[in-house]
Amino acid sequence: MPDMSASASLAMTHLVTFAKEVDEDKVTPGVLGFIVFAAMALAVWALMKSMSRHMNRVEFTEVPDPREPSGTGASPAGSAGTADTEPSGQGKKQS
Repeated sequence: MPDMSASASLAMTHLVTFAKEVDEDKVTPGVLGFIVFAAMALAVWALMKSMSRHMNRVEFTEVPDPREPSGTGASPAGSAGTADTEPSGQGKKQS
């Protein structure tokens, strides 16, 4: 091995012997894979906690549409509330 120092040569021999000890039929993610997975899991947890906090701050009050006349008795659900269904949505009325 030309142009290699003694310590680099020694390190290479240790790495080569370590590589021979690893089973070639078995592939594992190793420590780096675990660290990446743990970091991603921690990031997802933090994002979900932040999203939950932001969603709890939202106060939604429905404002009536100014273009729709208020005296028509229109259903707040739009055109879905017709005369043949009950307001609770449990089916057709019995005649």
